[in-house]
Amino acid sequence: MAKHGMVATSQPLATAVGVEILRAGGSAVDAAIAANAMLGLVEPTGCGIGGDLFAIVWDASQRRLAGLNGSGRSPRALSLDYFRAHGLTAIPVDGPLSVSVPGAVDGWFALHAQFGTLPMSELFAPAIAYAREGFPVTEIIGAYWALDAERCRGYPGFAEVFMPVGRAPAPGETFKNPRLADAYALLAADGKGAFYEGEIAAAIEQAMRAAGGFVARADLAAHESEPIAPVATSYRGYEVWELPPNGQGIAVLQMLNVLEGYDLASLGFGSVEHVHLLVEAKKLAFEDRARYYADPTFAKIPVAGLVSKKYAESRRALIRSDRTMQEPRCGDPAALAGGDTVYLATADAAGNMVSLIQSNYLGMGSGITVPGFGFGLQSRGASFALDPAHANCYAPGKRPFHTIIPGFLTRDGKPVMAFGVMGAAMQPQGHVQVLTNLIDFGMNVQEAGDAPRVRHEGSSEPTGEPPQGSGSVYLESQFAEATVLGLRKLGHVVERAREGFGGYQAILYDERQRVYKGASESRKDGCAAGY
Repeated sequence: MAKHGMVATSQPLATAVGVEILRAGGSAVDAAIAANAMLGLVEPTGCGIGGDLFAIVWDASQRRLAGLNGSGRSPRALSLDYFRAHGLTAIPVDGPLSVSVPGAVDGWFALHAQFGTLPMSELFAPAIAYAREGFPVTEIIGAYWALDAERCRGYPGFAEVFMPVGRAPAPGETFKNPRLADAYALLAADGKGAFYEGEIAAAIEQAMRAAGGFVARADLAAHESEPIAPVATSYRGYEVWELPPNGQGIAVLQMLNVLEGYDLASLGFGSVEHVHLLVEAKKLAFEDRARYYADPTFAKIPVAGLVSKKYAESRRALIRSDRTMQEPRCGDPAALAGGDTVYLATADAAGNMVSLIQSNYLGMGSGITVPGFGFGLQSRGASFALDPAHANCYAPGKRPFHTIIPGFLTRDGKPVMAFGVMGAAMQPQGHVQVLTNLIDFGMNVQEAGDAPRVRHEGSSEPTGEPPQGSGSVYLESQFAEATVLGLRKLGHVVERAREGFGGYQAILYDERQRVYKGASESRKDGCAAGY
């Protein structure tokens, strides 16, 4: 808890950098950019300047929320016919065909232009210093680094940067990335033009050509972030805010609308009935996610209908208390009309708050490493479908379906909490569980993230994969065995699991006490700190 400012990230040094920027007079956005740049160094397993970015900002001076879509588009020289000609039914999860234009850097500069106070050179300075001096790799990041190294080591330049002694650095070992320091120094001196038109752009194009990829300098030069209005639904007196597609944020709103019809508090946290309703609401929302969520420039998405209370009523009617749904299907909201990732939150003394999420997609992304600059390129293009009838089908210059979603909570038009949960399809499920823990079960901001989680897998996917019957329910070990047995009696396939439940950070503003309360769960290496 702190009165003047707060930062919550998934790595302690990044949190420390963010607090340092706040204490120097920086805004919440300044702290978010500096912390995110630091995360690109210390947690390359989840983010970096080769990836994309989304953000929601509470603007204290205007008393409103602003959203930013910092995701990039597919290369214009690559067509759907290319995949057909090469016999591909899905885009590979790594390698050159999975790369789309990185949007994070433009996202930083767009946010800074509107909300920044300190010069960008000051925001990059801590990460540059750590990149040259080195830092000790932390436990969980080190474990993921070793896994990604085995997957990506064959791609040109990867091992040279990320396996400097022939393997991934072990926890506690010092890792340096002077090439990334050079990239940050160029951004600090020359702005985003260095990345999208200048020396870094040339290196990205070189890496793509060498690997047989298609992203070119013209694609980079054409990129720009998009200011976007967050979308909300009400939940028991609160307003929950997410960004609309091409991301999956509105799945959170759909699930909450369905769950609002039940008295979850009376069921008890972790009961059979509680978990059953979470899973069934997820199934319904994810079938709509697979059918409708895509780049709105290319597809007409019925966002208002999908997040309406009336539509939720029709979907809620499909849930039975005595058995699970075996083959859920998407709904028709029009009929009722009238990755791996890092998440961070920051807050400053003026009352501004930032909810920001950034990713390479699968771990360290495509494996394609940019020569001379110490960062890899994302694999977000693997999220496209290749079925021409699908809303998320690949097309040149199109934004792929995105899993990364920042969240925000308000009440009566006042800020309550910036929050997020990392982890691909776990993210909407995690958002809903954190919010119901907080609102229905009365947990505090730390307990809401530490509480055991549920994950359902097996729904239809925006890449075109069909549902797998009723799918599987994965529970963390703290759930009672009676809950497992009760869910199985309802027809759920239930398994215990230790991983895959995401990673949560949040900052809650206690208006009565005028105090920020930060939270960072133990599933990641991170921490919350303030001053």
